[in-house]
Amino acid sequence: MKTFILGMLSVVFFATANAQPKIGSQAPEIVLKDKEGRLKTLSSLKGKVVLVDFWASWCVPCRKSNRQMVPLYRKYQSKGFEIYGISLDEDPADWQKAVATDRIKWWQVNEAGWNAPNALAWGIEQLPTSFLLDKDGRIISIDPTQVELEKYLQQALQ
Repeated sequence: MKTFILGMLSVVFFATANAQPKIGSQAPEIVLKDKEGRLKTLSSLKGKVVLVDFWASWCVPCRKSNRQMVPLYRKYQSKGFEIYGISLDEDPADWQKAVATDRIKWWQVNEAGWNAPNALAWGIEQLPTSFLLDKDGRIISIDPTQVELEKYLQQALQ
């Protein structure tokens, strides 16, 4: 019985330690380098509406989402919208090729694999996964649809 209880406690601890951040909570900090080696900190985007987007080049739904985001980003970027894209590609060359092919102009960083520190801190279990942050860096939506995202941007960035 003692072994069973200890085992259950470790499962609960593991699930809690790797749980996704909750709506209303402050977004965990991210500090990663872009392809030019410049540090990109999530906290430096405070004051903007930010979509934190975890994706990978091999993920078909991710690539579709990238293409759908291009016109939305173009429309709202100058009004205070930013996307912080985090590729979980193991091979940085695959990531960079996808960024070029998809014509991504927003912030892009790479952190290899599902066990990367930020993927674990944000509880990433599937791709794509995105988090919409308000201007104060609080999570206001998880995996918003394109319609939900644009509706929020229209209201928040008038």
